[in-house]
Amino acid sequence: MSEKIYALLLRLFPSRFRESYGEDALQLFRDRARDEKGFFPSLRLWLDLLYDLAISVPREYVYARPALVGAFAGPRMDGSPTFFLLENESPRPGALLFGGVLSLAAVGILWLAITYVGNHGAARRFASGQSPDNSRFHEKQILHPKAEDESSVTQRPAEKDANLDAAERRRVIDGAAVNLKEHYVYPDVAQKMADALVAHEKRGDDDAPMDGGTFAALLTRQMREVSPDRHLALVYSDTPLPQHATGPTPEDLAHYREAMKAENCTFEKVEMLPGNIGYLKLNSFPDVSVCGQTATAAMASLNQADAMIFDLRGNGGGEPEMVALMASYLFDHPEYWYNPRENTTQHSWTRSPVPGNRLADKPGYVLTSARTFSGGEQFCYDLKMLKRATLVGETTGGAAHSGVFHRIDDHFGMGIPETKPINPFGKPDWAETGVEPDIKVKAADALETAKKLAESKLRKK
Repeated sequence: MSEKIYALLLRLFPSRFRESYGEDALQLFRDRARDEKGFFPSLRLWLDLLYDLAISVPREYVYARPALVGAFAGPRMDGSPTFFLLENESPRPGALLFGGVLSLAAVGILWLAITYVGNHGAARRFASGQSPDNSRFHEKQILHPKAEDESSVTQRPAEKDANLDAAERRRVIDGAAVNLKEHYVYPDVAQKMADALVAHEKRGDDDAPMDGGTFAALLTRQMREVSPDRHLALVYSDTPLPQHATGPTPEDLAHYREAMKAENCTFEKVEMLPGNIGYLKLNSFPDVSVCGQTATAAMASLNQADAMIFDLRGNGGGEPEMVALMASYLFDHPEYWYNPRENTTQHSWTRSPVPGNRLADKPGYVLTSARTFSGGEQFCYDLKMLKRATLVGETTGGAAHSGVFHRIDDHFGMGIPETKPINPFGKPDWAETGVEPDIKVKAADALETAKKLAESKLRKK
């Protein structure tokens, strides 16, 4: 019953969104519903979902939908496209009315759906031996595509009758094996993954009728059984992939600038809290060339703060250059800045000291959640390793290394991590495990906790 309610709520999104992400959103719902048993966890799940719907539905009618190849072609750490394509699609009045009525109905029956129907139904399935998830394998692990980790790539499912034949499957497997051995950062592991793909094929594990999207997900899972790397992914596209990756067009640049302007470059809130504590809520790390002035202005407005709180609880990642720029304000000298995307270069340093900056010696706090990804995690990890900020909240999502996209044929390609960066800290980075906060609290309580910590520290001074 609960899943049916959520499936109805997904109908509020544009059709293109549902085609690309509907199944993945449902899969996330199943996963969370399976893990979050009991009244309060289930209540939190539904409140999260309803909040996400309220924020996401309008944005999906206004803002961009990521393009496939751009997910690995650009420099973003979060794996999302460097540029966005804006869709000229307005929300239908009927959809808005339907969404309002349906949301009220969902809230009204929430208690019944969570406490009785949902939990009892799951218990019956478990008791009967049925898997909580008997659907096909899904790679995306988060609800909102704007926050997806680098392994997630837009995949529109093929038509149900467009099953691959044996020759097509063999071509894709051979292409994947060649790309792994030529490009994957760890050659020995690449060979093992290539061997595993061939072994699965010989055993007939790939023989069941399936479309391109399902086959791509299956091969991704087989590779990750050998190397659990979220940024290694084989993907499928309905539309033919270009022969060669192309850079952004002037129109792409214009659209991206318009999108960033509309969202204030994802700087959601910049303010001075009581006690002269600076607060900055940043939901991504956008392109410096487009949003550098916005970042500079935001930090200048907080320059007189006695302590700083960076709220990254909804930060899905972004440009490494912006991550380093924002960190520059917390140091009075250039500091080595570990970046898992690249080998050590002259760019692997903060831009410190920032002229006129007064925050380099002020206490710093970073708010985290399970929705903090990639570039957001780099910001957290480096500051924690350098003992420059206190992390408050939840363990982050665990998306670190990035992949370079390699085309296999007209419809299949794969993202492969190719770099082996130098980590000077002696502790593994956040890939798969996330960054552990210094102070563990629920994400919803992180801001109040950080404010109390900052106030206590300032009183002692």
